[in-house]
Amino acid sequence: MNDEVERVEALVADAAGPVVVLDDERRVVASNIGLVPGRRLGDVGDDALVLFIGALPALSAYEELRAGFTAAVSHELRTPLTRLLVLLESTALPGADIDDLVDQARLEIEAARELIDDVLFLGELETGREVVSLGRTTALPILEEIAHAYEDRSEHSEVALTVSGDGTIELPLRPRMLRVIADNLVQNAIRYAGPGTTARVTVERDGDANVLSVVDDGKGVRESELPRLFERFYRADQARTSRGTGLGLAIVKHVVTAAGGTVDATSAPGQGLQIVCRFPNA
Repeated sequence: MNDEVERVEALVADAAGPVVVLDDERRVVASNIGLVPGRRLGDVGDDALVLFIGALPALSAYEELRAGFTAAVSHELRTPLTRLLVLLESTALPGADIDDLVDQARLEIEAARELIDDVLFLGELETGREVVSLGRTTALPILEEIAHAYEDRSEHSEVALTVSGDGTIELPLRPRMLRVIADNLVQNAIRYAGPGTTARVTVERDGDANVLSVVDDGKGVRESELPRLFERFYRADQARTSRGTGLGLAIVKHVVTAAGGTVDATSAPGQGLQIVCRFPNA
Protein backbone atom coordinates (compact mmCIF):
# COMPACT_ATOMS: atom_id res chain seq x y z
CA MET A 1 0.00 0.00 0.00
CA ASN A 2 2.82 2.43 0.81
CA ASP A 3 4.24 2.05 -2.69
CA GLU A 4 0.87 2.92 -4.24
CA VAL A 5 0.48 5.95 -2.00
CA GLU A 6 3.97 7.13 -2.91
CA ARG A 7 3.14 6.85 -6.63
CA VAL A 8 -0.03 8.89 -6.16
CA GLU A 9 1.85 11.51 -4.14
CA ALA A 10 4.53 11.76 -6.82
CA LEU A 11 1.91 12.12 -9.55
CA VAL A 12 0.07 14.87 -7.66
CA ALA A 13 3.30 16.71 -6.86
CA ASP A 14 4.13 16.92 -10.59
CA ALA A 15 0.67 18.17 -11.61
CA ALA A 16 0.58 21.59 -13.28
CA GLY A 17 -2.24 22.93 -11.06
CA PRO A 18 -3.69 22.38 -7.59
CA VAL A 19 -4.81 18.76 -7.13
CA VAL A 20 -6.41 16.97 -4.19
CA VAL A 21 -6.94 13.19 -4.07
CA LEU A 22 -9.65 11.98 -1.67
CA ASP A 23 -10.74 8.49 -0.71
CA ASP A 24 -14.37 7.37 -0.67
CA GLU A 25 -14.83 8.94 2.78
CA ARG A 26 -13.49 12.32 1.62
CA ARG A 27 -10.22 11.93 3.50
CA VAL A 28 -7.09 13.39 1.92
CA VAL A 29 -4.85 10.79 0.29
CA ALA A 30 -2.50 13.30 -1.36
CA SER A 31 -2.41 16.95 -2.40
CA ASN A 32 -0.01 19.58 -3.68
CA ILE A 33 -1.58 22.46 -1.72
CA GLY A 34 -0.41 21.51 1.76
CA LEU A 35 -3.43 19.56 3.03
CA VAL A 36 -2.68 17.03 5.75
CA PRO A 37 -3.18 13.36 4.65
CA GLY A 38 -6.01 11.68 6.54
CA ARG A 39 -7.91 14.91 7.06
CA ARG A 40 -11.61 14.71 6.16
CA LEU A 41 -12.70 17.50 3.83
CA GLY A 42 -15.96 19.05 2.76
CA ASP A 43 -15.44 21.79 0.17
CA VAL A 44 -11.89 22.13 -1.19
CA GLY A 45 -12.62 25.16 -3.36
CA ASP A 46 -13.27 25.83 -7.02
CA ASP A 47 -9.63 26.10 -8.08
CA ALA A 48 -8.50 22.59 -7.22
CA LEU A 49 -8.88 19.50 -9.38
CA VAL A 50 -10.42 16.92 -7.05
CA LEU A 51 -9.93 13.22 -7.76
CA PHE A 52 -11.96 10.63 -5.84
CA ILE A 53 -10.65 7.10 -5.43
CA GLY A 54 -11.56 4.06 -3.44
CA ALA A 55 -8.81 1.53 -2.95
CA LEU A 56 -5.44 2.40 -4.42
CA PRO A 57 -4.74 0.01 -7.31
CA ALA A 58 -1.28 -0.47 -8.70
CA LEU A 59 -0.72 2.27 -11.23
CA SER A 60 1.06 1.40 -14.44
CA ALA A 61 3.43 3.93 -15.95
CA TYR A 62 0.88 4.56 -18.70
CA GLU A 63 -1.91 5.21 -16.20
CA GLU A 64 0.27 7.62 -14.26
CA LEU A 65 1.17 9.48 -17.45
CA ARG A 66 -2.44 9.58 -18.59
CA ALA A 67 -3.68 10.88 -15.23
CA GLY A 68 -0.97 13.53 -15.15
CA PHE A 69 -1.80 14.56 -18.72
CA THR A 70 -5.51 14.87 -17.86
CA ALA A 71 -4.70 17.05 -14.85
CA ALA A 72 -2.43 19.25 -16.96
CA VAL A 73 -5.05 19.67 -19.72
CA SER A 74 -7.65 20.66 -17.11
CA HIS A 75 -5.29 23.25 -15.69
CA GLU A 76 -4.31 24.66 -19.09
CA LEU A 77 -7.93 24.95 -20.25
CA ARG A 78 -8.95 26.69 -17.05
CA THR A 79 -6.67 29.67 -17.80
CA PRO A 80 -8.28 30.95 -21.04
CA LEU A 81 -11.76 30.11 -19.73
CA THR A 82 -11.16 32.12 -16.54
CA ARG A 83 -9.87 35.06 -18.56
CA LEU A 84 -12.87 34.82 -20.86
CA LEU A 85 -15.26 34.95 -17.91
CA VAL A 86 -13.52 38.04 -16.53
CA LEU A 87 -13.71 39.75 -19.92
CA LEU A 88 -17.42 38.99 -20.27
CA GLU A 89 -18.13 40.29 -16.78
CA SER A 90 -16.18 43.44 -17.59
CA THR A 91 -18.60 44.33 -20.39
CA ALA A 92 -21.14 45.28 -17.69
CA LEU A 93 -18.84 47.88 -16.12
CA PRO A 94 -19.54 51.58 -16.76
CA GLY A 95 -17.48 52.94 -19.64
CA ALA A 96 -16.36 49.52 -20.79
CA ASP A 97 -14.79 49.39 -24.26
CA ILE A 98 -16.99 46.62 -25.63
CA ASP A 99 -15.15 46.24 -28.93
CA ASP A 100 -11.78 45.83 -27.20
CA LEU A 101 -13.20 43.34 -24.69
CA VAL A 102 -14.76 41.31 -27.49
CA ASP A 103 -11.42 41.24 -29.35
CA GLN A 104 -9.66 40.01 -26.22
CA ALA A 105 -12.38 37.41 -25.62
CA ARG A 106 -11.92 36.16 -29.18
CA LEU A 107 -8.21 35.63 -28.51
CA GLU A 108 -9.00 33.57 -25.41
CA ILE A 109 -11.47 31.43 -27.38
CA GLU A 110 -8.85 30.88 -30.08
CA ALA A 111 -6.31 29.88 -27.39
CA ALA A 112 -8.72 27.30 -25.97
CA ARG A 113 -9.52 25.96 -29.44
CA GLU A 114 -5.82 25.69 -30.31
CA LEU A 115 -5.18 23.76 -27.10
CA ILE A 116 -8.07 21.37 -27.78
CA ASP A 117 -6.90 20.81 -31.37
CA ASP A 118 -3.35 20.06 -30.22
CA VAL A 119 -4.54 17.68 -27.50
CA LEU A 120 -6.74 15.77 -29.96
CA PHE A 121 -3.96 15.62 -32.56
CA LEU A 122 -1.44 14.34 -30.02
CA GLY A 123 -3.97 11.74 -28.93
CA GLU A 124 -4.36 10.58 -32.53
CA LEU A 125 -0.59 10.28 -32.89
CA GLU A 126 -0.26 8.24 -29.72
CA THR A 127 -3.08 5.84 -30.60
CA GLY A 128 -1.66 5.30 -34.09
CA ARG A 129 -4.63 6.84 -35.88
CA GLU A 130 -2.34 9.27 -37.72
CA VAL A 131 0.16 7.63 -40.04
CA VAL A 132 3.38 9.65 -39.74
CA SER A 133 5.74 7.93 -42.16
CA LEU A 134 4.09 7.04 -45.45
CA GLY A 135 6.44 7.62 -48.36
CA ARG A 136 8.94 10.48 -48.63
CA THR A 137 8.44 14.20 -49.19
CA THR A 138 10.74 16.79 -50.73
CA ALA A 139 11.31 19.13 -47.81
CA LEU A 140 12.40 22.54 -49.12
CA PRO A 141 9.17 23.55 -50.94
CA ILE A 142 7.10 22.83 -47.83
CA LEU A 143 9.52 24.74 -45.59
CA GLU A 144 9.25 27.72 -47.95
CA GLU A 145 5.46 27.39 -47.92
CA ILE A 146 5.35 27.49 -44.10
CA ALA A 147 7.74 30.45 -43.94
CA HIS A 148 5.58 32.36 -46.42
CA ALA A 149 2.47 31.64 -44.33
CA TYR A 150 4.18 33.19 -41.28
CA GLU A 151 5.55 36.32 -42.99
CA ASP A 152 3.06 38.70 -41.38
CA ARG A 153 3.44 37.19 -37.92
CA SER A 154 7.23 37.18 -38.08
CA GLU A 155 7.28 40.82 -39.21
CA HIS A 156 4.94 41.75 -36.35
CA SER A 157 7.24 39.95 -33.89
CA GLU A 158 10.34 41.50 -35.51
CA VAL A 159 11.83 38.08 -36.16
CA ALA A 160 13.45 37.70 -39.59
CA LEU A 161 12.67 34.29 -41.07
CA THR A 162 14.91 32.65 -43.70
CA VAL A 163 14.75 29.27 -45.46
CA SER A 164 17.60 27.54 -47.26
CA GLY A 165 18.91 24.11 -48.08
CA ASP A 166 19.25 21.31 -50.59
CA GLY A 167 16.16 21.20 -52.79
CA THR A 168 16.63 17.50 -53.55
CA ILE A 169 16.42 16.25 -49.95
CA GLU A 170 13.46 14.05 -49.11
CA LEU A 171 12.35 13.27 -45.56
CA PRO A 172 10.49 10.07 -44.51
CA LEU A 173 7.26 11.91 -43.76
CA ARG A 174 3.86 12.51 -45.28
CA PRO A 175 3.52 16.13 -46.48
CA ARG A 176 1.04 16.87 -43.69
CA MET A 177 3.42 15.58 -41.01
CA LEU A 178 6.30 17.63 -42.42
CA ARG A 179 4.07 20.70 -42.29
CA VAL A 180 3.22 19.91 -38.65
CA ILE A 181 6.93 19.81 -37.74
CA ALA A 182 7.83 22.97 -39.65
CA ASP A 183 4.76 24.85 -38.43
CA ASN A 184 5.48 24.15 -34.77
CA LEU A 185 9.21 24.88 -35.01
CA VAL A 186 8.64 28.16 -36.84
CA GLN A 187 5.92 29.20 -34.39
CA ASN A 188 8.24 28.42 -31.49
CA ALA A 189 11.00 30.61 -32.94
CA ILE A 190 8.67 33.53 -33.68
CA ARG A 191 7.14 33.42 -30.21
CA TYR A 192 10.29 33.16 -28.16
CA ALA A 193 13.35 34.43 -30.07
CA GLY A 194 12.54 38.08 -29.35
CA PRO A 195 12.50 41.30 -31.42
CA GLY A 196 15.43 42.01 -33.69
CA THR A 197 16.42 38.37 -34.13
CA THR A 198 16.71 35.97 -37.04
CA ALA A 199 15.38 32.41 -37.29
CA ARG A 200 16.98 30.23 -39.94
CA VAL A 201 15.18 27.16 -41.28
CA THR A 202 17.49 24.77 -43.13
CA VAL A 203 17.45 21.28 -44.60
CA GLU A 204 20.78 19.64 -45.46
CA ARG A 205 22.68 16.37 -45.59
CA ASP A 206 25.05 15.44 -42.79
CA GLY A 207 26.79 12.15 -43.46
CA ASP A 208 24.19 9.38 -43.51
CA ALA A 209 21.43 11.65 -42.15
CA ASN A 210 19.14 14.36 -43.49
CA VAL A 211 18.84 17.25 -41.08
CA LEU A 212 16.01 19.74 -40.63
CA SER A 213 16.91 22.53 -38.23
CA VAL A 214 15.49 25.80 -36.96
CA VAL A 215 18.13 28.02 -35.38
CA ASP A 216 17.59 31.50 -33.93
CA ASP A 217 19.95 34.04 -32.39
CA GLY A 218 17.52 35.12 -29.70
CA LYS A 219 17.32 34.88 -25.93
CA GLY A 220 18.06 31.19 -25.67
CA VAL A 221 17.23 29.05 -22.64
CA ARG A 222 19.18 27.79 -19.66
CA GLU A 223 20.98 24.47 -20.02
CA SER A 224 18.94 23.05 -17.14
CA GLU A 225 15.74 23.65 -19.10
CA LEU A 226 16.82 21.94 -22.32
CA PRO A 227 15.90 18.36 -21.31
CA ARG A 228 12.33 19.49 -20.58
CA LEU A 229 11.61 21.52 -23.73
CA PHE A 230 9.89 18.57 -25.40
CA GLU A 231 7.67 17.76 -22.41
CA ARG A 232 3.95 18.42 -22.71
CA PHE A 233 2.93 21.84 -21.36
CA TYR A 234 6.46 22.72 -20.29
CA ARG A 235 7.47 26.32 -20.91
CA ALA A 236 10.86 27.84 -20.22
CA ASP A 237 10.88 30.91 -17.99
CA GLN A 238 10.68 33.48 -20.79
CA ALA A 239 7.80 31.58 -22.43
CA ARG A 240 5.43 31.34 -19.48
CA THR A 241 3.36 34.36 -20.53
CA SER A 242 2.97 33.11 -24.10
CA ARG A 243 -0.36 32.09 -25.56
CA GLY A 244 1.20 28.91 -26.92
CA THR A 245 -0.34 25.60 -25.88
CA GLY A 246 2.91 24.12 -24.58
CA LEU A 247 2.35 21.10 -26.83
CA GLY A 248 4.13 22.19 -30.02
CA LEU A 249 7.56 20.74 -29.31
CA ALA A 250 6.03 17.60 -27.77
CA ILE A 251 4.19 17.05 -31.06
CA VAL A 252 7.40 17.65 -33.02
CA LYS A 253 9.26 15.05 -30.97
CA HIS A 254 6.47 12.48 -31.37
CA VAL A 255 6.30 12.91 -35.16
CA VAL A 256 10.07 12.87 -35.64
CA THR A 257 10.65 9.77 -33.50
CA ALA A 258 7.70 7.98 -35.12
CA ALA A 259 9.43 8.51 -38.46
CA GLY A 260 12.64 6.94 -37.14
CA GLY A 261 14.42 10.22 -36.45
CA THR A 262 15.76 12.09 -33.44
CA VAL A 263 15.30 15.66 -32.24
CA ASP A 264 17.61 17.64 -29.98
CA ALA A 265 17.78 21.17 -28.61
CA THR A 266 20.90 23.14 -27.72
CA SER A 267 21.10 26.63 -26.30
CA ALA A 268 22.58 29.02 -23.79
CA PRO A 269 21.16 32.30 -22.44
CA GLY A 270 21.69 35.04 -25.03
CA GLN A 271 22.96 32.59 -27.64
CA GLY A 272 19.72 31.52 -29.25
CA LEU A 273 18.06 28.13 -29.56
CA GLN A 274 18.88 25.36 -32.02
CA ILE A 275 16.40 22.57 -32.66
CA VAL A 276 17.77 19.85 -34.90
CA CYS A 277 15.74 16.97 -36.36
CA ARG A 278 17.82 14.16 -37.86
CA PHE A 279 16.33 11.53 -40.17
CA PRO A 280 18.00 8.44 -41.65
CA ASN A 281 19.04 9.01 -45.25
CA ALA A 282 17.53 5.85 -46.67
